[in-house]
Amino acid sequence: MAQSEDAGSVTPVDFIQLQEYMEYSTLRVQDVLKEFHSGDKQGQTKFEEYMDAAGFAHFLKTYLEDEDFPEDLCGRLFKYFQHFEHDEAETQKREDGVFLRDVSCYFSILEDGQPREKLECTFKLYDQDGNGLLDSSEVDRIIAQMMRAAEYLGWDVTELRPVLKDLMGAIDVDGSGSVNLDEWIKGGMNNVPLLVLLGLKMTERDGQHSWRMKHFNKPTYCNVCQGMLLGLAKQGLCCTYCKYTVHSQCANKTAEQCPPTFVRSKKELGVPAHDWISADCSSRKCKVCHKKIKHFVGSRCVWCQEMRHDDCLKSCVTCECGLLKDHILPPWAIYAFSGDDNTSNSLEDTSMFNVTPDGHILQIVPVPDIHPLLVFVNPKSGGKQGERVLRKFQYLLNPRQIYNLRNGGPVPGLNFFRSLHDYRILVCGGDGTVGWILDAIDKAELPVRPPVAILPLGTGNDLARCLRWGGGYDGSDLRDVLKDIAGSVCAPMDRWNVQVIPDDPTEDGDPVPYPIINNYFSIGVDASIAHRFHHMREKHPHKFSSRVKNKLWYFEFATSETISASCKNLKDCLTIECCGVPLDITSLSLEGIAVVNIPSMHGGSNLWGESKKADKSSHHALDKSAEVITDRELLKTRSQDMSDKRLEVLGLEGAMEMGQIYTGLKSAGLRLAQTPQITIKTLKPLPMQIDGEPWMQPLCTIHITHKNQANMLMAPPSKRSGFFHLK
Repeated sequence: MAQSEDAGSVTPVDFIQLQEYMEYSTLRVQDVLKEFHSGDKQGQTKFEEYMDAAGFAHFLKTYLEDEDFPEDLCGRLFKYFQHFEHDEAETQKREDGVFLRDVSCYFSILEDGQPREKLECTFKLYDQDGNGLLDSSEVDRIIAQMMRAAEYLGWDVTELRPVLKDLMGAIDVDGSGSVNLDEWIKGGMNNVPLLVLLGLKMTERDGQHSWRMKHFNKPTYCNVCQGMLLGLAKQGLCCTYCKYTVHSQCANKTAEQCPPTFVRSKKELGVPAHDWISADCSSRKCKVCHKKIKHFVGSRCVWCQEMRHDDCLKSCVTCECGLLKDHILPPWAIYAFSGDDNTSNSLEDTSMFNVTPDGHILQIVPVPDIHPLLVFVNPKSGGKQGERVLRKFQYLLNPRQIYNLRNGGPVPGLNFFRSLHDYRILVCGGDGTVGWILDAIDKAELPVRPPVAILPLGTGNDLARCLRWGGGYDGSDLRDVLKDIAGSVCAPMDRWNVQVIPDDPTEDGDPVPYPIINNYFSIGVDASIAHRFHHMREKHPHKFSSRVKNKLWYFEFATSETISASCKNLKDCLTIECCGVPLDITSLSLEGIAVVNIPSMHGGSNLWGESKKADKSSHHALDKSAEVITDRELLKTRSQDMSDKRLEVLGLEGAMEMGQIYTGLKSAGLRLAQTPQITIKTLKPLPMQIDGEPWMQPLCTIHITHKNQANMLMAPPSKRSGFFHLK
């Protein structure tokens, strides 16, 4: 990023770190500005004021919600903002501080939000006298802020600068020399490059491109002017849905719409027609005549990905959706009707459908012989991986079947697919996201419970490991993932209710995070480490932005727990009953109890371990699914099965043992029981956790009983060693 030599040693790494802080902050610039209120009669925030180093640090710590924001980084950013462009009257002030409106505008552009809100906020920041007008110098200053934000985002600003200049010149439609709020918003909302810079979070109409700035690593041409995208970064605007690509300055000139995602006439239902879009098909062979397609004389179908000469398009009108036909929900399976359309007998509850911004109510008509994939993506999982996966699936499949969980959760998607009886769900996220979806499926009371596959984007991904989806998505081709889903098999998984009854309901304690066990439950040393880890991550989320960092922090907390031994003599702190049968742990030196449903904890640790081969004398016991098994010798032969309606109970000797199991130096914990029901009574406050979510619990009684079984999908064995692995 360009800056003068005396502007401080701000580096690209500093801005990456700043971005990590911003991703985890819940506040917006407008929220923080309330703390800088002048309190005058007009209630105007002092946008014209400047902040010294202390004021700037206060702004950053408030906005990023971190009182421990690094002082050295804060100082470098302060110097960076000091060297923003200013007029001569402000030069003296600049030497002592930075201007609030500059800092506020900069962060407002970078944060998520609706473009209209951002435009309004920017206007108010630079309308210093509150007269509802921006003069030419104020508009130029806004351009400077946008340019700096664009540099931060990695844009080629040599291409952006003339676009913004042209935009700002066209905004003053009456030629008065100043811009009012209406002109500012109308001009901004009609300029595609500006909207991309502002985040493009607006609701879109069907057929409208979803633009984003993209870097290209090979020669790429504009679909409008057919010229090459020039510049060191080879940047342009690319539609997420159809890959239509243009220069920034050509985005407002495009006449070709994005292919529709649903049909508007009942006559089009069930008619598998191609949707062609102009594409640079150079050196590709036409599907019809098998001759090479010259530069920009061909088109590509967005559903089957076939490429043809423009002259060959009419030879076939039937689209079979290509290699992904089993997963795609094609547009001819989605019908749009208005509220007065009598094709539906009951439209009182439109939440059971998808409603477009222009009032179309969407309903799915089943398509035989396919299994459409309902995809839920947690964009916050896996750092930036979630956002990339979201975009890739919006291109590979119909955007109507892809749901960003930050926009309303899973309920809209489940309701939209309710009429289908043969579909699959793919959850892109961590184990917590999977649990969220499974709980939503329970509450939705669907006529058919769809099977669920996982694309692991979280940290531990224990459930994904057990189902062979791997310990973490490695960026491989999502088409291979879809192929594996097509070849997957159904694997029922037990789920368990957890009822925590406090001895004293009036006593203050942490809330129980989740009343259902999908993976595991633990008390003592393991939960203590998790509680420390969770508390630190809540306070400093940017320090836990990768799997490697998380593991290092886990080892640090395990080491400190080994020294403190806060959960020693656990046998004196609780009692355990398995279906009414007391579990004797008085002779054992334990610091933790783990109750596991799947053979993986903490990112691949198998606490139950490998089992010995059972002899004939134990076969009778193996056939009784409801019996409690506590015999130590018999337990050595018992394998784990996440569909047998039984839980495994293990003893943990201490933090050192957890570290040994975690690193593979020790095989497993101490097997105590297999049981379909557990009751635990605590005699002192103890740390606990459910599926990695810890809390501190006062004295209580805990009942764990079987809830139901979820239909999960297990991936086929794969040779792609980089993706599927249990450890």
